[in-house]
Amino acid sequence: MYVVCLRYAQTTLEAEDILQNGFIKVFSKHHLFDGKGSLEGWIKRIMVNTAIECYRQSKDKITDSIKEHHENTFHSYFPSDNTSYKDLLKLIKELPLGYRTVFNLYAIEGYSHKEIAEMLHISEGNSKSQLSRARQVLQQRLIKENTI
Repeated sequence: MYVVCLRYAQTTLEAEDILQNGFIKVFSKHHLFDGKGSLEGWIKRIMVNTAIECYRQSKDKITDSIKEHHENTFHSYFPSDNTSYKDLLKLIKELPLGYRTVFNLYAIEGYSHKEIAEMLHISEGNSKSQLSRARQVLQQRLIKENTI
């Protein structure tokens, strides 16, 4: 569950806080687990929701980084190299908080834009836009790292 929290947190300390708050919810609401589905999935959903709450609390702080201007050029080149999983996680972690949150929820957790919009209190268009920009930033950084 710590790895799930790390995907959403800015720092390891923040991830630890999310993890702790999430497990407090797990233990205080254990009676709500009805035994249908996996316990791991239920706990993971609580961790993701706890991370989203943390995102909402810091939403005002990141407004400027979400509005950050990026080039609108599209690079069709996606390097097929030896980029490791850790390198990709590091690149994702460097994304602005809004981009990273939407990217994680959509690409890794599998939520739809409609679900993301409801969770983060944003529009579906905003969710799609942030995902697109996150992908552009990741592509540019992957290309840059592979040309150095």
